[in-house]
Amino acid sequence: MRSGPIKTLAAAGLLFSAFTPNAQAACELDRPIRIAGMSWLSNQITVNIQQQILEKGYQCRTEQVVGGTLPMITATIRGDVDVMNEIWPNSVAEAWKRAKEQGKVKDLASIYSGGVEGWFIPSYVAEANPDLKSVYDLAKYKELFRDAEEPGKGRFYTCPAGWSCEVANQNLMKAFELESDYVLFSAGSGAALEAAIISEYKRQRPVLFYYWGPSPLLGRYQFTQLQMPAYDPKGHECNISADCEQPAASGFPVSDIINGANSEFVEQAPQLTRFFSAFNIPTEKFNGVLGWAAENEAEPDQAASHFLKTRADLWRQWVPADVAERIQQQL
Repeated sequence: MRSGPIKTLAAAGLLFSAFTPNAQAACELDRPIRIAGMSWLSNQITVNIQQQILEKGYQCRTEQVVGGTLPMITATIRGDVDVMNEIWPNSVAEAWKRAKEQGKVKDLASIYSGGVEGWFIPSYVAEANPDLKSVYDLAKYKELFRDAEEPGKGRFYTCPAGWSCEVANQNLMKAFELESDYVLFSAGSGAALEAAIISEYKRQRPVLFYYWGPSPLLGRYQFTQLQMPAYDPKGHECNISADCEQPAASGFPVSDIINGANSEFVEQAPQLTRFFSAFNIPTEKFNGVLGWAAENEAEPDQAASHFLKTRADLWRQWVPADVAERIQQQL
């Protein structure tokens, strides 16, 4: 998870000029709705979609409160943030669970239909090697993914240092008995990992890597996820620990990525809470949104506008008819 300083950003200037005083009063809260903003694209686009719906449809003012995951959880608990998107309970389970038990925050809904983690290869590699379907097939294909520095082994692109998935991949290499066959190669950062994969893809070369979704990469290019054993909760808990003594042959969980909210906000704004609770974009469709944004080098607000213009079939399900009409008139 990312971390960083907290700062408050006012929403775009048009937000204040688009509404008359009477229209502003239509919002349930006579203050800006504060939404946590993270540093990665999926969150930035999601927040901008929500801001535009709140501004155009519910006639609310909005603000983004920008920071890292744990600072934003703390801000939501305190009430400095109303709504926080993309909470991955598998990664921040204890902090969020404790706050829920204390009645300070609430889960609203899954914002995507399951977050995906796994080991991937390009689909052109899968088509050319139809027997390569599972992680247990990889030992036979180490030459296909040959590491330039250790030619006797294959290269596996793992997570950057410090990410929890780095530890999980190390332990899975042991569990799948691939340590003697593959080198775990770290590109150094999330952006560098993406760039390395895209570079190999564009040259139509074999590449084996860990990745997650929703993400621009999975929306922009065609990849095939390798089969893994069924998810074992206790085994996975060991796998994400650097002190795991007996790594388990377990697949990654399908993460329940949620919208969370401060409990006082939920009580004060039931209509807005219903909107946030209804907000859900199927993961494969959101991969497409992220892919479009990456391909067109679009800013998050531009990607959000594109989504609202092209996916009314989705967002109209989240809001009442009168709100939907107000949004449609302003697109």
